[in-house]
Amino acid sequence: MMPASENISGQPSLTGDPVFIRSGNFEELTNLNRKKYFQKKSILHFLYTRGILSNPEICKLTNLSSPSINKLLKDLINDGLVQEEGIGQSIGGRRPNIFGLKPDSRFIIGISINKNFSELAVFNIRNEMLGEIRIFERSLESSQAFVDGLYDFCMNVLGEMEIDQERILGIGIGIPGLINPLSGKSYSWLNYSDKSVKELFEEKFAKPVFVDNDARVMALGEYVFGSASDKKNVLCLNIGAGIGMGMILNGAVYHGHSGFAGEFGHIKIEEDGALCICGKSGCLETLASGDALVKLAMQAIDEGRESKILSLVANEPGKITSKTIVEAARKGDQLSIDLLAVIGNYLGKGLATLIHIFNPEAIIIGGNLARADQFIIDPIQQTLNKFTIYQIKKDTSIVTSSLGENSAVMGAMAIVINGVFEDVRSNGVV
Repeated sequence: MMPASENISGQPSLTGDPVFIRSGNFEELTNLNRKKYFQKKSILHFLYTRGILSNPEICKLTNLSSPSINKLLKDLINDGLVQEEGIGQSIGGRRPNIFGLKPDSRFIIGISINKNFSELAVFNIRNEMLGEIRIFERSLESSQAFVDGLYDFCMNVLGEMEIDQERILGIGIGIPGLINPLSGKSYSWLNYSDKSVKELFEEKFAKPVFVDNDARVMALGEYVFGSASDKKNVLCLNIGAGIGMGMILNGAVYHGHSGFAGEFGHIKIEEDGALCICGKSGCLETLASGDALVKLAMQAIDEGRESKILSLVANEPGKITSKTIVEAARKGDQLSIDLLAVIGNYLGKGLATLIHIFNPEAIIIGGNLARADQFIIDPIQQTLNKFTIYQIKKDTSIVTSSLGENSAVMGAMAIVINGVFEDVRSNGVV
């Protein structure tokens, strides 16, 4: 093993820990230095979760003395992780200095992989998105070429932003299909070798990578930053090319026994229906997903129905997407409104069962159909009125995502933070 090296402040920290980059091996630390490591990381955790704090506030949160906190803060400032933010309000005596995370000390990459494209965003340690969401315009395929292409795309984005890769805290990835979040293994995509998705991307980035199902990632984004932030029991639908669902139950993302919970798109709705990619027939995903919506639109246009949809794609039917149909509906196109009502009816039938089972506070519609707003919510509500017990359904609100297209990449950022600070939580420090 490599001997423990020292960081700027003279304190050894942890090899592989993305917070403390200058590092030795954790097992090489003395008990005292290990204790200091957790104390410093707990301060960072509180500054991340609570925002700017004063010395007395940090003392109260950590149960450490003021001299100890002063020394640890000085170390963290020397590490380039924390900065002074000015003078706070007096609570008796001198006005205290206040401290916060240094925004450009670390960065997080959030990636949402979809079937037809992938989204990427870069955040600083204060949850601020740098620039806009970038689109990797390549369909998902289970190949090393896809992994290499997405990695190269990320590196180009970091280069344009002039961000040093050494300052990357971690990479969060949401991907459709069956995912085991503990191992990072996918049973649906990028399973062309014996390596997990996590391992494939960690080999490329040489940084911690955290992977989960795209709908659960979206749900976490809504819970931490969006429409579910004040709720404990929420169902979050991710309607894109397919249909996924993330569940917040009792204030935590629910994964199920094997990590596969939330495959809402694969409940059977139609007897002897269309064949689904899962190998079964009549799944909700074949009837109410973004791809199903596009298929319905193209069939209607082929049958001669008039619509604004074609004018939005320069009369090229092959370019029609679910976003095109939503845009047409918002412009008053009757065909698009009717088709969204069909989709909403199927979704309502599926959600009726879930409402009876989970009795959620809210159901959040996310993904490409989120911008449909009432065009999708109203038919869902009408169907729920037919198929649910009023006393159970009356306290469930149906809303579209407040984060819009940002929810997935923001959730991907959140799983990085959860993973990076897991050691301080598991050791009872916070």
